[in-house]
Amino acid sequence: MLNRGYAYTTTISSKCHGQTLLYHLSSLYPHSTPQAWQQKLNNGEVTLNGVTANGSESITSGQHLVWNRPPWIEPDSPLSFEVVFEDPHLLAVNKPSGLPTLPGGGFLENTLLRLVQKQTPRANPVHRLGRATTGIVLFAKTPQAASNLFANWNTPEIQKIYRALAQNTAQQEVYEILTPIGLVPHPRIGSVWAADPSGKPSKSLAKVISRAASTTTFEVSLNSGRPHQIRIHLASIGHPLVGDPLYGLAGQPLENLPGLPGDGGYFLHAQFLNFHHPITRERINLEAALPSGFSLHQ
Repeated sequence: MLNRGYAYTTTISSKCHGQTLLYHLSSLYPHSTPQAWQQKLNNGEVTLNGVTANGSESITSGQHLVWNRPPWIEPDSPLSFEVVFEDPHLLAVNKPSGLPTLPGGGFLENTLLRLVQKQTPRANPVHRLGRATTGIVLFAKTPQAASNLFANWNTPEIQKIYRALAQNTAQQEVYEILTPIGLVPHPRIGSVWAADPSGKPSKSLAKVISRAASTTTFEVSLNSGRPHQIRIHLASIGHPLVGDPLYGLAGQPLENLPGLPGDGGYFLHAQFLNFHHPITRERINLEAALPSGFSLHQ
């Protein structure tokens, strides 16, 4: 079933001043070749300051660029979720694997955001989970609740605890992981978040829950909120997630990716979320039941 299409809008930055529009589009959206972009331009899908563009234009700082992507058939994804908690200010749901939190990567309507907003139009997520990651996603239903939660999200005020199934048998019981995380180049996808000595400070605490022949189940607490932090941090100490299509040993991206970066196959679950209610200050302790995959792979 076709979705409604989408208008991708950007403002030309000063560093892109003087580029041709075709070159700029190919750099901005590298999922399509210059030839494919020229076809989109020929189809009248792109406007520059409201005027249909042909691609040969020399762009200038401050111009308004719009790509009117025609309707498309989105990849399949689960179209349901479980409500964990709800009151007039908050909504917490248990997200299934395969459902993106936000639009992106070919997904627009088949996202947790769209599904939730069909029932609660004013709800907006305070954070996001990767498409294959399961567990608690917290939504704010009022601006006041959102403001308070955003201000405290990466502080000790909000306790986020995950369950992760990792490769190899852990030698220690507890690991404090301080690997910095930054964008590193990748030959296939341009750049990707990974372990990077010059990256941003990051902190996770991983405790062993159980060990099997060649796997370890960890409970991981986050003290910062970098992209793919748990996947990168566990890989950086020699324990990539079982089935992770992106990260290998040392927290670096695999050179020969078996699939796309958003693909699943790993087991990472946002199990607990503990915080003071942003309005009432009541202590809220949330838990999302573990998916069956964790017990099946141990």
